[in-house]
Amino acid sequence: MHTAYLVVTLIAIALNGFSGVAALAHFAPIIPGMEAAGVPLSWLTFPIGTLKTLGALGLVVGLWVPAIGLAAAGGLVVFFVCAMYTHVLADDISSQFGLASLFLALNAATFALTVAVL
Repeated sequence: MHTAYLVVTLIAIALNGFSGVAALAHFAPIIPGMEAAGVPLSWLTFPIGTLKTLGALGLVVGLWVPAIGLAAAGGLVVFFVCAMYTHVLADDISSQFGLASLFLALNAATFALTVAVL
């Protein structure tokens, strides 16, 4: 179980970290999806990029302090539930909705595996 926890958590760290930094840098390919969902571009820095990046950093700290990792994974799950809800409200079931689904599943798995290794 510990190996699965490490593998899934490391993948979550990499993907959430990349996603957070991409939002902070206003990476051009994510802009159309944000606009389609009605998200103001000013939100890419805070709260979107900041929360994703801090979530990834929380998962890193969670490798040594599991309670922090559990909180970070839980926060990322809530974040991506809200992201999917935002896309649904905007009637935007696009590739970014699918990507948010993948992130939700990954972070939910990280949360579950963190609980399992506690």
